[in-house]
Amino acid sequence: MAKNILICDDAAFMRMMIKDILTKNGYNVAGEAENGLKAVEKYNETKPDLVLMDITMPEMDGIQALKQIKSADPSASVIMCSAMGQQAMVIEAIQSGAKDFIVKPFQAERVLEAVKKVVG
Repeated sequence: MAKNILICDDAAFMRMMIKDILTKNGYNVAGEAENGLKAVEKYNETKPDLVLMDITMPEMDGIQALKQIKSADPSASVIMCSAMGQQAMVIEAIQSGAKDFIVKPFQAERVLEAVKKVVG
């Protein structure tokens, strides 16, 4: 069965890129969110197998959204995405329960490798 993945990024073109990589490789996109608040809402609605979460977003950043999702559902699987030079945030994300992180700009192979590692 195809795994359901929620994509959270404030840049529409990034969501489109990730969606393209995932759907071409047999994954199902459960939904998209443009900020952390929407990510938490959509997570609760769709209960995806995995969340790909950008760190830097308006309204609520990815780390706050990760913490809210994990407190509501400790078994949630979240992979963080960040631009270069955000090591401190990446460390905080991993300590907050993120399963992995992907550095932007994305390489399709790296996205798929991280997703396969977490949800198969």
